[in-house]
Amino acid sequence: MEKQQVSLHAALLARSNDALDTGLRLFSFYLVPVGIALLSVLALVLWHSQYPALHPTPLDLKVVRQHGQPFSHAELMARLAAAPAIEHMDTSLVQSPIWFSFTTRGGRDEASVVELPSRHALEVTCWEPGPMKLLGHATRAGSSGAVMPLKAGFALKLAQTPSSVLCRSQFVGPARLSALQWQPDEMAMSVQQYHRKSGLLDGGMLVLTLFVLTTALINRQALYVLFAGWLILNLRIGALSAGWDIHWLGQVVPEPWLQPSRAITIALYAISSLTLYRTLFAEDLDKTRFKWPLRVAQWFCLPLLVCAVVLPYNVFLPVVWVLSGVYLALMTLGLVTVMLGSHSRVAWWFAASFAVTFLSGLSEVVAAGLGIREFIGVINSVTAALASSLLAALAVAEQMRQETEQRIAAQAELEHAYQAMPVGLFTLDTYGHFLSTNPALCKMLGSSHIVPGRTRFKQFFADGVWRRLHELVHSAADIELDIENRDGSRRFLVRATLARGKIDGVLQDTTEQHKVTEQLRFMANNDPLTKVYNRRGIERAFHAASGVAGAGKPVALAYLDLDRFKLINDLFGHNAGDEVLSQVCERIGGVLAGGQNIGRVGGDEFVIVMPDTNITLAALICRGIVERVGNTPYRVADKAFQVRCSIGLIEVSDGMQMKDAISTADRACREAKAGHDSVVVYERDAAAFLERESELSMVARLSAPDATAGMFLEMQPIMSLKAPFDSLNFEVLLRMREPDGKVIQAGPIIAAAEKSGRAGVIDRWVLASTLAWIDKNVARLATTQFVCMNLSGASLNDERFVQDTFEILARHVHVASRLCMEITESVALHDLANTRRFIDQVRSFGVKVALDDFGAGYTSFSYLKELPADVIKIDGNFIVNINEHPANVAIVEAIVTLAVNLGMKTIAEWAEDSATVRTLAEIGVDYVQGWAVARSMDPERLLEASSAASFIKDEQLLQLVRMLGNSGSLQDMNPRPPAHATNVH
Repeated sequence: MEKQQVSLHAALLARSNDALDTGLRLFSFYLVPVGIALLSVLALVLWHSQYPALHPTPLDLKVVRQHGQPFSHAELMARLAAAPAIEHMDTSLVQSPIWFSFTTRGGRDEASVVELPSRHALEVTCWEPGPMKLLGHATRAGSSGAVMPLKAGFALKLAQTPSSVLCRSQFVGPARLSALQWQPDEMAMSVQQYHRKSGLLDGGMLVLTLFVLTTALINRQALYVLFAGWLILNLRIGALSAGWDIHWLGQVVPEPWLQPSRAITIALYAISSLTLYRTLFAEDLDKTRFKWPLRVAQWFCLPLLVCAVVLPYNVFLPVVWVLSGVYLALMTLGLVTVMLGSHSRVAWWFAASFAVTFLSGLSEVVAAGLGIREFIGVINSVTAALASSLLAALAVAEQMRQETEQRIAAQAELEHAYQAMPVGLFTLDTYGHFLSTNPALCKMLGSSHIVPGRTRFKQFFADGVWRRLHELVHSAADIELDIENRDGSRRFLVRATLARGKIDGVLQDTTEQHKVTEQLRFMANNDPLTKVYNRRGIERAFHAASGVAGAGKPVALAYLDLDRFKLINDLFGHNAGDEVLSQVCERIGGVLAGGQNIGRVGGDEFVIVMPDTNITLAALICRGIVERVGNTPYRVADKAFQVRCSIGLIEVSDGMQMKDAISTADRACREAKAGHDSVVVYERDAAAFLERESELSMVARLSAPDATAGMFLEMQPIMSLKAPFDSLNFEVLLRMREPDGKVIQAGPIIAAAEKSGRAGVIDRWVLASTLAWIDKNVARLATTQFVCMNLSGASLNDERFVQDTFEILARHVHVASRLCMEITESVALHDLANTRRFIDQVRSFGVKVALDDFGAGYTSFSYLKELPADVIKIDGNFIVNINEHPANVAIVEAIVTLAVNLGMKTIAEWAEDSATVRTLAEIGVDYVQGWAVARSMDPERLLEASSAASFIKDEQLLQLVRMLGNSGSLQDMNPRPPAHATNVH
């Protein structure tokens, strides 16, 4: 019961305290400001003023301007007597001295004070007009006699009235000359009122300025600093209008500083107003047509300041009036455009401030230029300074309010984003305690509640994570760290930075991403079917093993190819083949030791890298693989397959590139497939390595700018079997001479050229050299019907080479008909349309075309009718030992019959003996080429013969040739020209 009473009393006390707080807030926030406002209105309406209305007596003036030489006393008095009586006169910026006289009013022997209120008067001197007795003299710097500076202008103390006074004064600026007669006590009250008003203006504006400046410093806003400076300048403009600018902070401005400070103040006020305007509305103004006019106005700011310093005040004022009028017009129009477009309250308040400033400035200009002062009492620079400052303050306050609302909205949005962010956000102190977290972090850590300042970071993560994170954030600006939770079941990526003595970080759950990354890494390096390395993975293994080789340890590489594996795919489908491949890799993996890796580099081709394994041990391992792969059948469902393999094994030398190692091992593997041993081993000094080095050397040589250096041509005769002694035909063969005199045959040169992409360069040189040689010796080649030249497949597909070929043929068009270009059959059939187009074009020059190595590739006789060739050159593999293989005789005979029917000639190459030549003649072959006739020779030696038969040394073959010569007849080699061929001669 007692506990319930205590709880009830506590609840009542809490409610009472809440009610008290609410009441005091309502009283302070609303009732007090409203009460102050009502009291102020009541005081202004009903209470008596501390300063009652004062009514000085305006005096009539007679005024004479002095132009040029000073007046004599008589002349001056005569002019004054003739001048009309006026209450005031405007100087209209004229700075010449002005003489004026007046007579005071009132009872006799009454003291009075005459005020000359113009703030633009520089000096005043007064006399009694009759005897010209000096009454006094005063300037802004000092005074003597009865004349003294007072309020904004000067004053003359007179001991008695009425009195006549003659004065001379000098003005600068838009001055108005007038005289006001005061009673001495009223004058004193007017002076007190003057200084009170100036103090109120200075104090109010300075307090407002200090408030704005303090706000600027606290909020670090340059705009408010600019506005504070603008308020001070506005204060000085108001003081200038009221004549209070002769003081600053209770101190008298020195007389030499007064006029320059006025001009500079006006210039700075114009510049500051334009800058404040641009700062507030630049973004909106840049979208209007007033962007560039206002930009031009900004460029005039510095010249305006220079004018304020160097120009006389009466010259500077008209300049600033014109520029200010243009400024205000542009700024007002731009502001109206912004107001209509955005309906911004900042623009409305600022527009009102500009309107007040504009009307005040306009009234000052009108008063100075036309002498109309009706509005001065209502609208002048004093009221304008107060009103425009207040309105501008409202504009800046509205801007601050909008920025505050935007900041609050941004903070709320940021807080919402912080809470809703799908990644974990946190802040730690330097001891590892959580200071703040978002819900996503709690969810990641599996903790529903984290106590700020008590829950520690290391409670959730593996040992050492916090220490590592702490070290990193103190050593680098931004860090990233992969971490694990306590049990290692999840992985995270933490990004953190050290700011203001705290660690701000982002935690992202990367468990699934890590799994995917590992899977992608595995897929990048491993074959998806067999799970062994792919080409990329085995390359990395090879590069790692190369470091072992560099350390002097042995490294072996094996190239494994499954024999006739394609049959499994063709007969039983790829699913069966895939299963067999997986089982093969499992068997191979069972033989390999640790550190030895296998990679799949083709459909049924594998590479095995064996670091730190000598070639003898590697050979034993490879033989074990062959046995393991081939001895036991592979079972897939109800089927069983027998698979065997061949392996090429090489010893890897230091610095060997992988492509070279695989190429050499592949060569060894092909040798193993062709032979009886399933494993062929190339040790480090094997001939295959020497051949590979020679090939690489040739590739490098052909890649140099002087690729054709050392090349020369040899000729091998081609003999007619119809008329052996009537023609001297031959084939051009490429050779290269090494610096040591060794001659390299065409095969290695062409192979290296095709690999280095320089086949076109070689063929271009051969073509140009051959035609040049024929052209040079055409007279000695009277019986030559054709000269064969072989084109590589790479050149035929090189568009640049094709164009160069036509240019070379055009240069040697008169001997081009002697040329017969040999195109390999497999190359011709690779791109039939391109080959036919090339053949048609070269035949237009009279060039003959031969299909080389016919029958060696995937020959389809139907293609022959599509290719307009002149000659079929039968592959030498059908010719060598033709008499020992009746099938070859039948094949050659079929080719000859086909060629005859298609109107083509035939050439049989690789004829090595007289028996082969006899068989070819009986079959009906037209021409024969080979060692039975002659080997290749120097071109000059060829020119010494009259026919190809002249080189035959074998007596038995000579008898056959003589018999052919007596019984045969010379057949024209020139083919029927195509219908579209043209004579290019």
